[in-house]
Amino acid sequence: MTRLMPRATATRTQGLAPWRWAAAGSVLGLIFGIGIFAPASWLAATVGQASGYRVGLSGARGTVWQGSSALELSGGAGSGQAVALPGQIHWQIRPAWNGFKVAISADCCTRLPLQIHVLPIGWGGFRLVIENGQSQWPAGLLAGLGTPWNTVQPQGQLTASTQGVAMEWAQGKFQLSGSIQVDAMQVSSRLSTLSPMGSYRVSLLGGTQPTLQLTTLDGSLQLDGQGQWLGQRLRFSGVASAAPERVEALSNLLNIVGRRDGARSIITVG
Repeated sequence: MTRLMPRATATRTQGLAPWRWAAAGSVLGLIFGIGIFAPASWLAATVGQASGYRVGLSGARGTVWQGSSALELSGGAGSGQAVALPGQIHWQIRPAWNGFKVAISADCCTRLPLQIHVLPIGWGGFRLVIENGQSQWPAGLLAGLGTPWNTVQPQGQLTASTQGVAMEWAQGKFQLSGSIQVDAMQVSSRLSTLSPMGSYRVSLLGGTQPTLQLTTLDGSLQLDGQGQWLGQRLRFSGVASAAPERVEALSNLLNIVGRRDGARSIITVG
């Protein structure tokens, strides 16, 4: 036996249904609009928190998906000093079927945008794939990272190149594949009257245990060393030494970078 709904009840239900659909549509539209037009300041806040406030996006304009800002490096929360990159950086984030594609360019430093693919992995993990490329950055930007860079106050040009680089964070573990090379050219410091002191190369090679190598390309200040990542901690040992005729000019710097041993300084990290 079919039970009929009272006519008054059916009329009220039919009358409310369009309003319910309209309300649901408005909520979905609001959520979609917030996502599309989310201000760039939201991204700046996320980057600051994720980096321990060592990386800052100052004066961010635009949206989370496309915008620009000044880039600042500092020693972290509570640091009293920050160093800004000349000009602006610009970003564009585009959803992809398996993640996001990010393009980043800097007025001062990139001929072509840096291309990064962000891929989610499992629950809470992600993978960054960086396309092969090259960029140039002022060495003075490092002073914003705090000790010892704010004491050394390096000057010069950093040329960074990537080859097959992928970084993965999953289940509390970090993995790196590919290689990153940074050439520091014609480096000088406020701690020495010698300018430039030399040119150097830092090579980072991924693998089960990523390795770091520091070599001297030329100059009176010789820097050499090697390191290895054990978990998320770097262990590095190296030597800084001066050409015999330049020991006096480089003495202050040798006293700062490591444990002084005659005309050289022993560098240990970790």
